[in-house]
Amino acid sequence: MKAPGSRAQQTEGRFITTLAIEATGLVKTYGTVRAVDGVDLAVRTGSVYGVLGPNGAGKTTAIRMLATLLRPDSGSARVLGHDIVREADAVRSLVSLTGQLASVDEDLTGRENLILLGRLLGLKRAPAKARAAELLDGFGLEEAAGRLVKHYSGGMRRRLDIAASIVVTPRLMFLDEPTTGLDPRSRNQVWDIIRALVAEGTTILLCTQYLDEADQLADGIAVIDHGKVIAEGTPGQLKASVGLGALHVRLLDPQQRPEAERLLRHELDAVHLEPDPAALSAPCADGDLAARAVAELSRSGVGIADFSLGQPSLDQVFLALTGHPAEEEATDGAPTRAERAA
Repeated sequence: MKAPGSRAQQTEGRFITTLAIEATGLVKTYGTVRAVDGVDLAVRTGSVYGVLGPNGAGKTTAIRMLATLLRPDSGSARVLGHDIVREADAVRSLVSLTGQLASVDEDLTGRENLILLGRLLGLKRAPAKARAAELLDGFGLEEAAGRLVKHYSGGMRRRLDIAASIVVTPRLMFLDEPTTGLDPRSRNQVWDIIRALVAEGTTILLCTQYLDEADQLADGIAVIDHGKVIAEGTPGQLKASVGLGALHVRLLDPQQRPEAERLLRHELDAVHLEPDPAALSAPCADGDLAARAVAELSRSGVGIADFSLGQPSLDQVFLALTGHPAEEEATDGAPTRAERAA
């Protein structure tokens, strides 16, 4: 998929910094709880940078500060060369934020939403209509353009929401949990859109609790837990830092995963259930032991589509770094239970 619009026209004559985001010691507190506790970030221009962690870790709060929606209690940050406090208006003119919930109007059609946003962003009527048509076609929504958004599927709403964020293509996009609640096909479509935007020059800051999403898209990753960056690097560097090999197994029949899990636990102890319902993995640096485990699955009648011995998954990295799996703990972006009690 090619992202609609010309980056060359929209960046011509602008000063482009090497780093799209430079943050030092960002802090945000709610009562006595430090939701963001001294976060440092350095995001290279033209990349996808993943901010990884469970809900409640401080990801959305950090994004809202960088997008100038929240004022940091301490620390500093520059976005595309502009200070997020002193030059907030300049930052807002260059970035877009797509949150966890669709921001489009459900009582308008897809076409009406995009035309309205184009007009609000300063386009005249004819260019706004042309841009809406371009986006609807580019995001596979042309046939649904005249339908009320309330009748769209979740995947269609998410694609329309991203399209709405690039009516005027931003130099930097904040994507906060962009595929939450989507089926695998819709998630892959959103991933294709993200890749196309980056290919056209947009920088993406991607907040997600889906480790496979970060593995698929991110050039660099910061792992956040309890408001702090606890690890940073490329997906490969983070996996190597754990120092474990891993046996990855994909089954022919997802219904056999409970039996496969039982057998692997007997051979390898710790077993991780991957997001793919047919996949499992287990820490294992011994090739002979891995071979015996796979042979035991085969002897027991568990059909194996494929298996490999290699680096651990990001799920295992997160578990090793934090001591708990990357799963929902609270609703990020609003005060957590602890924050409300404080």
